[in-house]
Amino acid sequence: MKQCKDLKIVAVERPNDGYVLLKLMDAEPLPEIRAGQFVEIKVDNSPSTFLRRPISVNFVDEARNELWLLIQIVGEGTRHLARLQAGDSLNVLFPLGNGFSQGVAGERVLLVGGGVGIAPLLEYAKQLRQVGATPYLLLGGRSAGNLLQLDLFRQYGEVYMTTEDGSMGEQGFVTNSSLSTLHSSLFSRISCCGPKPMMQAVARWAKQHQVRCEVSLENLMACGLGACLCCVEKTVRGNVCVCKEGPVFGIEALTWS
Repeated sequence: MKQCKDLKIVAVERPNDGYVLLKLMDAEPLPEIRAGQFVEIKVDNSPSTFLRRPISVNFVDEARNELWLLIQIVGEGTRHLARLQAGDSLNVLFPLGNGFSQGVAGERVLLVGGGVGIAPLLEYAKQLRQVGATPYLLLGGRSAGNLLQLDLFRQYGEVYMTTEDGSMGEQGFVTNSSLSTLHSSLFSRISCCGPKPMMQAVARWAKQHQVRCEVSLENLMACGLGACLCCVEKTVRGNVCVCKEGPVFGIEALTWS
């Protein structure tokens, strides 16, 4: 059930200069949140920021009743969010959208993430583990400093890494030889989030090898409710609002796959 309320910031972590991790808490139990869903944050006291900012759910800590948001700092709105401190509050509309497919016991799922696209995969890996599925993670970044939360990812699955400069893991992109190497594990499906060219390449590979694949789109989503039409995506059944019909789609629904 969607909620719009103020959540208290209980911790602010800065894993590197380009990201901030906000940990939010509610006085009441958090609603059920599916991996791949997102929130819309109201950015207060920022004169140039008029619209809410969509942020993927990074992790839900049920024991602490915390909702984590891993935010890449790219503009005035996110710079303002990075200046917040523990004790501040954020007005959050959540949970929004349709998430990744629910896992099935015994299946092997490859999670592919690039850049900030790794954010929703942490919660997904946790949820897959909870139902008895086995997640494998292929994470890519420009350099070692861009590969975040690796210790947490390793708690839920086997982690493979690529970096463009070769500073960690295999040098290159996640769409290079790594996918072919990992294919020997015979995955049930692939779930992917990251830059569109990366997701398109993963989708082509999955289609070629007849592996089910879903991707999480990162279109601009101003309202999160399908009202503003900022996030329209062309699909095989016409134009749809990503915030309402997605953000996760099976690649068979997308014209670019």
